[in-house]
This record gives sequence, structure tokens and C-alpha cells, in this order.
Amino acid sequence: MTRPGTAPKRDIHAEITSKLVAAIEADPGNPAMPWRRSGKPLFMPENALTRNAYNGINVVSLWVSAECAGYDTPVWATYRQWSELGAQVRKGEKSSLVVFYKEYDTDPNPDQADDDGKRRVARASSVFNAAQVDGYALPETPQPLGPVDRLEAVDRFVSATGARIEHGGERAFYRPSTDQIQMPAEALFCGTDTMTRSEAYYATLTHELTHWTAAPTRLGRELGKRFGDAAYAAEELVALS
Repeated sequence: MTRPGTAPKRDIHAEITSKLVAAIEADPGNPAMPWRRSGKPLFMPENALTRNAYNGINVVSLWVSAECAGYDTPVWATYRQWSELGAQVRKGEKSSLVVFYKEYDTDPNPDQADDDGKRRVARASSVFNAAQVDGYALPETPQPLGPVDRLEAVDRFVSATGARIEHGGERAFYRPSTDQIQMPAEALFCGTDTMTRSEAYYATLTHELTHWTAAPTRLGRELGKRFGDAAYAAEELVALS
């Protein structure tokens, strides 16, 4: 219960969850994939001052903020950090929420032998995208990374399926009308914090290859007619399993 004259306690997790739900309901969009797109020199959100990548829920939160606002670059910083870089957040720009954890010490719980008394509490911070500031030069777009390291066993398996696979563009999908798998160029794959470039490439390829098996001439699964319908969702679960 909030005492009279005091502001209600901020629920950071609820704020982020509400933003994610609102973004999904407004426009499901397409999931971000581990390859570079035009105008997007980085895949993971990065702090402009420290050059460190954001992690945890902040990655999803900043992806959603960038998608909703149409920002082309995942470079972020607080108001003070932009000032340190000689940039100025434009008047009227709205910030995006990130979370960091502050550690403090308390008395250990005597009923828990492994309790060292350390506790962590979530704190909110407001950041602005590079598109919201003046006086900042965006990093140069990295040069193409070249081919990924081959996984010969996977290449043999994919070749043995006989699937028609084309490379080009910036999307990955299976097109039933032409019975074709479309993949981004290998040079666009940059990987993530949890997978190498090769792992990202082959994970994407085999995911689309699973959709390829759904054709009537193969396993005959129903692919669904639109994003989000029951058949579409069921097929995505098959491809993820």
C-alpha cells in the first residue's frame, strides 16, 4: 500500500513486459536474425560510450524500441553518456528503458547454508538511440565477413536432401510456391553472443530446411496461411524442435 504523498513503487519488469506485449499486439513483425541488414551495422544493441553490448532482457527491450520507432542502428547511450561523446539528445525525444542490477549486502539467511548475504535489486536507466541525437557520427558499416567456416557433415546432409537453396537478399524463408529455400548471403552472418557465424548460418539453414519437409510431396504438414494462425505456430514449433 502506498502512503499518502509518496509515489508508487516502480515495477521495472512490468514496464518492459507491457512494452513487449504492446509491440507484439501492434505488429508481430519478423524475428531478428543473426545476420546484418542494410543500414544496420551491428546486430546486438551496443552502448555508444563503452562499446559494450547490452545483454539479457535489455537486448529484447531495445530491439522492440528500435523496431517500433524505426531506428536503423542499435547504438544507445544515456543522456549523460551522449554528452560525454559531444552529442546532444534532441528536445522532445523519448527515452527507452534498460535495466541494470545493483548489489548490496545484508544478513545471510541462517536457514540457507549457501547464502552469502549478497542481494541484487533491479534499477532502471533511460537510454536514447543514435538516431535521437545530434553531433554523433555513426560507426562505419563493417566490410563483408566472407564465407562461414564449413561444417562438412551438415553440408553433406543438406546436399543429400536435394532441396533447392538460393542465396541473396536479407531474408531467410521457405517459399512453397516455388519449393525453394531462400538464404541471406553467407557474408552477412555475424553470429551472436551465444553462437558462432557458422552455427548461426547452419541453424538458419536447417530451420528453413525443416519447413521444406512440410511440402505435400514430402511430409504434407500444413504450413498455415498467415503469421500467427494455429497451423503457422505449430509449424514453427516443429522447425524449432
